[in-house]
Amino acid sequence: MSIVGAFMVPHPPLIVPQIGRGGEAQILETTNAYNIVADMVAELEPETIIITSPHATMYSDYFHISPGNAATGSFAQFGADGIKFLEAYDMELVMQIESIARKQDFPAGTLGEVDRDLDHGTMVPLWFIRQKYKGGNIVRIGLSGLPLTDHYKLGQIIQKAVDKCGRRAVVIASGDLSHKLQEYGPYGYAPEGPVYDQKIMDVCSRAAFKELLDFEEGFCERAAECGHRSFVIMAGCLDGVRVSATKLSHQDVTGVGYGICTFIPGDKDSKRCFLKEYYKDLERNMEKELEAFSNKPDPYVKLAYQTVINYVVKGKKMSVPDYVTTEMLNIRAGAFVSIHKNGRLRGCIGTIAPTRDNVALEIIENGISAATRDPRFSPIAPEELKELEINVDVLGRPQDISSIDELDVKRYGVIVSSGMKRGLLLPDLEGVDTVEEQVAIAMQKGGITEDDEIKLQRFEVIRHTC
Repeated sequence: MSIVGAFMVPHPPLIVPQIGRGGEAQILETTNAYNIVADMVAELEPETIIITSPHATMYSDYFHISPGNAATGSFAQFGADGIKFLEAYDMELVMQIESIARKQDFPAGTLGEVDRDLDHGTMVPLWFIRQKYKGGNIVRIGLSGLPLTDHYKLGQIIQKAVDKCGRRAVVIASGDLSHKLQEYGPYGYAPEGPVYDQKIMDVCSRAAFKELLDFEEGFCERAAECGHRSFVIMAGCLDGVRVSATKLSHQDVTGVGYGICTFIPGDKDSKRCFLKEYYKDLERNMEKELEAFSNKPDPYVKLAYQTVINYVVKGKKMSVPDYVTTEMLNIRAGAFVSIHKNGRLRGCIGTIAPTRDNVALEIIENGISAATRDPRFSPIAPEELKELEINVDVLGRPQDISSIDELDVKRYGVIVSSGMKRGLLLPDLEGVDTVEEQVAIAMQKGGITEDDEIKLQRFEVIRHTC
C-alpha cells in the first residue's frame, strides 16, 4: 500500500469544547472543516496515522521520532483532564524510517526523547479523528531547526518507509499559521503575518509544494508561523505523485491563523519531484551568481566561493579551474576558509601548515570542510548560498616567540601549544581587541588550561575578502 491521504490542520486547544467553554464558537468554520477531515480519514481507513507536530520533541539538528510501543496524553494542562489518549505506535514503520535515515546518513531517529507524553499538536488532530475512526496506530515526528530541504527529504524517507512496510497510511501535518495577524491577538501584529497566511493558503490550495521551499527563513520568523516545516515534511511524503488539493477553511479571528487543506494522491508524476527541481533551479541561479562573481578580482575568494557552491549543490569536489593564478599553483601554504552569513560566522576550517601540493588545492579542501564539516555548525544548505560571505586567509610560516609582548592582535595570529594540544586564532578578528584575549581564546580552542606549560608562535596572514 502507500500514503492514501494527507491533511494540513491547525492545533488550537480552544477548538475542543471542554477547553474552549464556548470560545470555540468563534472558529466554527475551522471546526466544520476539521470534521470533514475526520470523515475523510475514517473513509480511507488507514493502518497508520503519521503526525508531524511542532510541539513534539524538537532539536536544532535532528528529527526526533517517538520511540516505544505506545504513549498517553491528556488536555489536563488546558483544564480538561477528563480527555485522555492512549495511542499505540507503529513500531515497524518507525524502525523502517530510522533504518532508511541511517543508511542515508540523515539526522532522524528515536534518540533523545524529552517528553514521552503526547503533545497538543498531536492530540488536537487525534481528538477529531478518534471521534470518527478508532483504527490505526500512529507515528509521531517532531520538526527540527534544519533547512526546509531537509524537512522535505524526511518526507521522502517516510514515503519510502511506508511503501517498504506495505502500509496504508495518512499524513497529518499539524501546524498553525501566523501568530501575528491582529493587534489584539496574544502575540500582537506583524505585517508579514497576513502575507504569510495568504501565501501559504494559496500554495497549499494548489498543491504547489515546490513553492514551500522558497519561503525565506527570516520572513517565516517575522510572521511567527508554527507549521511551515510540518507542511514541508508532508509535501515530501507526496513527492513524485499527482495530488488533488482542496482548501476547506482559513480563519484568523483570534490573531492566529488556522488553515485546513486536504490532499489526495493519485498516479506517479515525474514533474512533481519538487526537491530535484528546486536543486536544478538553485544550480542555475548559482551559476548566474558565479558568473557575476567572476568580475571579482581576487581569485582566492572566487575559488573558495565556487568550491562551496559546487559541493553544496552537486555534492562533488571541483577540479582546479583555469583562472587560478600561477602563484596559487606554485606556492604551498596553510589556509583558512571563513564563511559568514548575515555577519555571523557560519563555518571556518583551515590548516596551519600546507597539506596539499599547492594553495589552490588547500583552499578547495578547506572550503568544503568549512561548509560541511565544522563541528560547531550544521552543513550549509543550498538555500543559504546566496547569503554567504567568504574570506580566505593564507598563512605565513609560524615563528616561535618568547612572550605575548611579541604579538599584535591586528597583525599576527597566534598558535598556543602544550604537548599534543594546540589552539590557533587568526589576527584582526571582530571582538578580539587584546593579545590577552587572543591567547585565551586560542588556549580554550586547544583545550589548554592555565596550569599547562605553553609554547607560543605567531604568524602573519594575507587576507582575501569579497
